[in-house]
Formats: sequence, structure tokens, C-alpha cells
Amino acid sequence: MRQFFKFVLATVVGLLAFSVLGFVLLAGLIAAIGSSSSEKTVASNSVLELKLDKPISERKQSADLLGSSGSTIGLVGLKEVIRRAKTDDDIKGILLNLELVQGGMASLEEVRDALLDFKKSGKFIVAYHEIASEKSYYLSSVANEIYLHPQGTLEFNGLSSEVMFYKRLFDKAGIEPYIFRVGSFKSAVEPFFRENFSDSARYQTVSYLNSLNNHMLGQVADSRQIAMPRLHVISDSMLVHNAKDALRLKLVTKLGYFDQVQDYLRGKLGVKADKKPSLVSLSDYQDSDKADEGSTSGNRIAVIYAEGDIVTGRGSDDNIGSDKFAEAIRKVRLDDKVKAVVLRINSPGGSSLASDIIYREVLLTKKVKPIIASMSDVAASGGYYIAMACDTIVAHPNSITGSIGVFGVLPNIQPLLADKLGVTVDRVTTGKFSDLPTITRALSTYEKQQMQLEVNEIYADFTSKAALGRHMPVEKLRRIASGRVWSGT
Repeated sequence: MRQFFKFVLATVVGLLAFSVLGFVLLAGLIAAIGSSSSEKTVASNSVLELKLDKPISERKQSADLLGSSGSTIGLVGLKEVIRRAKTDDDIKGILLNLELVQGGMASLEEVRDALLDFKKSGKFIVAYHEIASEKSYYLSSVANEIYLHPQGTLEFNGLSSEVMFYKRLFDKAGIEPYIFRVGSFKSAVEPFFRENFSDSARYQTVSYLNSLNNHMLGQVADSRQIAMPRLHVISDSMLVHNAKDALRLKLVTKLGYFDQVQDYLRGKLGVKADKKPSLVSLSDYQDSDKADEGSTSGNRIAVIYAEGDIVTGRGSDDNIGSDKFAEAIRKVRLDDKVKAVVLRINSPGGSSLASDIIYREVLLTKKVKPIIASMSDVAASGGYYIAMACDTIVAHPNSITGSIGVFGVLPNIQPLLADKLGVTVDRVTTGKFSDLPTITRALSTYEKQQMQLEVNEIYADFTSKAALGRHMPVEKLRRIASGRVWSGT
């Protein structure tokens, strides 16, 4: 019995000690997190280092409990940091430490414009690449000095769009896709029933890619003082094979290692050779005492970010849920302190029902206060739908927009089930069409006609509302719609 009590006592003491230790560790973790997220101080004579190694998105990403800076870089926050650094006496220049920058062309041009504005202060920008993608070079082309690693590579061969087509796969698997669409340019469904681009899809893709490419090359030509026809030759002939070619063709100014970039920074800052130049990261600068206090005005402009696919319901952080966004628009409409609304859109579209729910709230808001649509990288199909009721629609030159069309896809997997897998399906219904929509049997001609009719009605409603919002005859709008995608220019 004594041994039993000793065992129980030892167990209790052990559990108590473990609990105390766990509490101490938890307290230490919380303290560490609090310390890591506390306000940073920017040293004088510093350089802002922008290492854009995460996707650039519209919305600001908050740090998690472990101090992670998030999975994306917020476009608004990034531009604000560059703007603040322009007038910050402690920041003497910017180091662009770039490799494979991830972001749409409209977002990247906004960052690039912010960098050009920063240079107006007389401060320097230096860029360093080990691997320079077309997009990262587009950003770094604004720099006073561009360093490329001696064994590095620079991509400068134009833009492309590559699509996989699944018709043969579906044929082999025994899947028959039923396609319902309006708009000869509504090409998103082509991979399901074609083996290559249709003429209309190829035409519109070539058109917007050339628009984006020419716009980009024109800006690079201005920054690097290289004639645009020469840049076309360099790109189309693929003259950049290695770092030496990039230097010879004046796309970069120096070949060097990162320690040589640090030597350059020491020279610009007047720092001794045995001292490291002071570099401030994007996240540290955002957490520093340089942060803006914000406006105290009673009058406000609300900005609502609509990013991702458009879906019904609440949605998630990665998409646009119709219930959540309708609620957000309704809230700012009823707020007397909000004098105007900006709807910032970066969406390829999605559910027509969800788009119409959001459209209605935009239309109601327009009746009581100004609402402006600002297009980012993409505002197409449903992304355009939610914009078309706004007082004004502002597209970026590099925005991809339009795609005013409708499609639906319903696969018939009966051949796959019966011929490949040996599975049969039987059904009991109360009516002739009670099982629709179904993927386990072929559709009759009448059923396909009814589904196409539904798509036609959605398209008619879409184009009528677009024409109303843009103050043009519906027939004129339909001539430039047909599901075609356009660049902002």
C-alpha cells in the first residue's frame, strides 16, 4: 500500500511539474511572439531591401502566431512602404533582390510606378538578380544599377500562353462533355472538347499578349534607354543566352556577386569596408515606427477588395463569397461616414448567380453614393459583371477584362462507368426530367436544348445589364462582347 501511495504521489508531482513547465514554455512562446511582433526601429543611413519572394496579392496578409509574415505580399502595403520610404530621411535607397517575381502585369506595373516615383526623390535603386524572370526584370529595369550574377540567367524572350487540351483523354476514358455556351470567344471550355486553340481563341490571346508585351517593352525601353525596335529584336531572336549577353546588350549594368552589391551599398552609404550596410526588410519596415497614423477625418472612402473566384455563400479568404461581399457592400452603403466606395477587383469570374447577387448590391449603392470599380490584373466574366453597375470603371492598361459570355459544362461519364469500370446505374424518378442535371447518362436532344436555353437567357441578362451600365445600345455591346477578352488598352 505504501508503494502504491508513493507511485500516486510521484505521478501527481510529475504531472504538476509537467504542467508548470508547459505553462512556462507557453508563456515564453507568447513573450517571444509579442517581442517579434513589436514595433521595429529603422536605423539611420539604411537601405530598404525588397525581396519579393511571395505572390503579390491585393489583400494584406496578417502574420500568424509564429510570426510568419504571411503567404503573400499585399500590393497596397508594398506601395505604401515605397511611398513612405521616399520621404524617410533614414532610408537612402532601395535594394531590389529579385528572382521569380509572382504577380499579374497590372500589379507589377503599379509597383514599378511606385519605384519610379521613389526615384524622383534623388535616392538610388539597385537591383540584384541570380535568376531574372521576364517579370522580375520588368521591375528591376527602373534601377540605377542592375547586377546580374556572373553565372546567372535573364529571361527576355516575350510572353506566352500555354493551355492543355483534354479531348483525347476524355475520349480514351469514356467521358463525353456536354458544352453549353454563348460567345464565340468564350474559350475557357475549349480544352474539354478541342485538341487545340480555335481561331477566335488564338486571335484574342495573341491580341492581348501583344498588347501586354508592347506596353512592357515600351517602359523598359524608356528606363534602359534602348530603342524599342532593338528590344523586339533581342526578344524575338532570343539573343540573351547568358549573363555576358545581358551585359553586352545593356540590359544590365554590371555582373557581380552579392558581396559586390554590398560593396556598392557601402560606397553609396559611406560605410567602412569592415561594416555591413544596414538593410531593412519589407516586413520590418511595415512594423516600424514609420507606420502612418491614418486619417482622422469623419468622411471616409471605403475600399472593398474582391479577389478570387466568385462563389455563392460566404466563401473563404481565397474567393469572393456572394453573401459576404453583399453584406460588406450593404454595410458601407448604410454608413453615413462613408462618402464613396471603391470596388477593387481581381477576379476571373465564377458563378453567374453569385455575380448577380453582388451586382444588385452595387446597383443599390450607386443610387446613394459614388461607387468606382478599379480593375487589377483580371476583371473578366463575373469579375466584369460585378463592376458594370459602378458609376465609373477604371481599368489598368495591363488589366485583362471583358469575357462577357456564359458557359456551362456537364460531363456524361456513363461510358466510363459501363465500358471501363463495369458499373451500371439505374434510377427511379417521379418525372421525366427529375434526375437532371445528371452525369450518369446521356442527355436527349430536348434536354440539351433546354440547358442551352438557360445559358442563352443568362447571356441576354448579362449583356442587357452591361449595356445599361455603359449607356450603349445592347446590340452594339453584344458585337464587342461574345466572350472576348481584352487588355485595358
